[in-house]
Amino acid sequence: MDHDLTPAARAVLEHLRRHFPGREVGVLPPAPGPVRNVVPDLHILTLNLPDHGALYVTAGVWDATRRDGHGLEFVLYVPTAEHELHVETLTMVAYHHAGGGDFVLDHGHTVAIGRPWIPGSACDHLLVSEPYPWGPELEVCDLPNGHARILWLLPITKAEKQYRHAHDLEALEQLLEDAGILPTDPYRPSVVG
Repeated sequence: MDHDLTPAARAVLEHLRRHFPGREVGVLPPAPGPVRNVVPDLHILTLNLPDHGALYVTAGVWDATRRDGHGLEFVLYVPTAEHELHVETLTMVAYHHAGGGDFVLDHGHTVAIGRPWIPGSACDHLLVSEPYPWGPELEVCDLPNGHARILWLLPITKAEKQYRHAHDLEALEQLLEDAGILPTDPYRPSVVG
């Protein structure tokens, strides 16, 4: 299926291969639905990490939303690569981001998922963050006609989202860091009481 990738999406695929050498990167279709109306070339890339968990990464959002050669792609860090909900989550994020208006995402924004990110989790929102676990080398992806910024979708609770909006991004990130959360733990407690 990777033969269907646009040149920009293929560059994201190669970027992941360079950043995670020796890891196989899979190419999946998005979840069914209207996403192809606004992100016609969306694919979801996935790879297992050597230590723990897996990554799901959009490829094709940049093609549909870029401005002056700049745009976004998104990464979701998950405990296991065998869950269809991750594809659904990224498809939903891509659809809303590409739809424009109040739904355009950027660093520091929050997104309501409308359900727990994994069944039984208290985390039902996403924080759009820098991809801290992998550094700036993952965040900036050079493309044939510009670059994509790959931002991390960190699952958070509604209380954490409210705290972020009542205070600021740095305050929430400090709480999460001080608590030493494991980002792939769907059952972690909220860091906001």
